[in-house]
Amino acid sequence: MARIDHHIHTTRHSPDSFIDPEDLIDRAREAGLDGVVITEHDALWDPDELADLASRAEGLTVLSGVEVSAREGHFLVYGLTDLDDCRPGVRLKALLEVVEAQGAAIVAAHPYRWGQDFDAIVETHGAVFDALEVVSNNVTPEMRAQTEAMLRRCPGMGSTGSSDAHDPMTIGCYFTEFSGPIRTMAEFVRALKSRSGKPRHRPGAVLIGGPIA
Repeated sequence: MARIDHHIHTTRHSPDSFIDPEDLIDRAREAGLDGVVITEHDALWDPDELADLASRAEGLTVLSGVEVSAREGHFLVYGLTDLDDCRPGVRLKALLEVVEAQGAAIVAAHPYRWGQDFDAIVETHGAVFDALEVVSNNVTPEMRAQTEAMLRRCPGMGSTGSSDAHDPMTIGCYFTEFSGPIRTMAEFVRALKSRSGKPRHRPGAVLIGGPIA
């Protein structure tokens, strides 16, 4: 089993974050996580930079994805090797083409936030997401209800929980639980594509979207 918080921002590449990468490791352990995936805004960690941080994590899996600021909203993408064709403001259609070409996985971050017409997105592009973020620190109960309703209409997409942490106390408030161990990005992408993840919450955490049964 692997408990992974896969939507986290740090001070290294996200100007709106207050999480120092070293502090991230300590907080993740305190939260009982088995791994984290750092998802900076429109930036990937350099492989050597990531390896240096992971080498100090003592068994905690540390990976890097990205939160892409597309024209239609924000999307978490895992397994990209570069961001050359998905700069901020990219259209979702083009982003989906990059995701498919690179064998990556894509999760819709906080659907319906800021008035996003996520129904129209699915109507236009289909149920193309590997998962929808059902709960996070930036998913309200209303947004959660809308997302859960979408998943009932389109059961082919998976569901995830993650913190969307920008401050240390939020890390691991929500996470996704997978049945097997996850040590590499390839394993994480496969797990997302298998739709096997289950959203979970950390007891005692502040839960904006409510607890997960």
